[in-house]
Amino acid sequence: MHTLYDNEFEISVTNIGAELSSIKSIKTGKEYIWQADTSIWGSHAPVLFPIIGCLKDDFYFFNGKKYTISKHGFIRNNNDLKVIEKTKNSIEFQLINNHKTIKMYPFKFDFRIKFKIIENKITIEHKVINLDQTNPIYFSLGGHPAFNCPIDSNQKYADYYLEFDQSESLDRWNVSSAGLIKNDPITFLSNEKIIQLSHELFNHDALIFKHLVSKKISLKSKKSLTKITVEFDDFNYLGIWAKPNGDFVCIEPWLGISDNENTNNDFTKKEGIIKLLGNKEFKASYSITIDEY
Repeated sequence: MHTLYDNEFEISVTNIGAELSSIKSIKTGKEYIWQADTSIWGSHAPVLFPIIGCLKDDFYFFNGKKYTISKHGFIRNNNDLKVIEKTKNSIEFQLINNHKTIKMYPFKFDFRIKFKIIENKITIEHKVINLDQTNPIYFSLGGHPAFNCPIDSNQKYADYYLEFDQSESLDRWNVSSAGLIKNDPITFLSNEKIIQLSHELFNHDALIFKHLVSKKISLKSKKSLTKITVEFDDFNYLGIWAKPNGDFVCIEPWLGISDNENTNNDFTKKEGIIKLLGNKEFKASYSITIDEY
């Protein structure tokens, strides 16, 4: 476990999986990250790479060969990540392709993720470098931070809501029992900003959104001014998820999405997949800001 701090907050990041496991107020001692109750959901904020969500029938094809990667990829729970830089308020991890990854993902890559805290803002920076001089690599990446909800123990889950920074007209893309995206989206917001939280909201898995206007979303309470804001300028999909019996909510910026239920398993044609040319690098970041009152 690695602990970073600035004047207002300290954060913890696990060595295995480079997972943000705590955001704690130095002033109040309040914890903002879900503490991974294994009886409900045993994670804090998994790092998603090189896929988001599930593959149809758990496999994909690339250059005529069949490969399997588990849900959300192989960074989460990975113990091969190395710390390549650390200061009092930042840390950077690296994973380079190896004999384990090549069996699942036949690409030469250098994956890096950096956490940095300045005052009340945590920035999570991703970098992917294509180590192949000539051939492209294909990937998705994203975040999965789970925030305690309610934040204050004297409040209830139903006191909380999510607010976009822009009015949105959005469809919700439904998820099959196999975790795949269905082709029957339903209208979810019509020129609105607010999603009222309830445990029942997640009875049918995540809320998945495409084509957002907003680049910020905040977790707020009707009974407090304290809020958590996730800013996701570099990401074009958003997932909102919780276990129906869990006192948390995940705000998930994604570059990519689960397979569509009608996919032909061609990895190069996967929705949201990023194609990175030989010897090039790709960067994307999102941030979490805590405003305490």
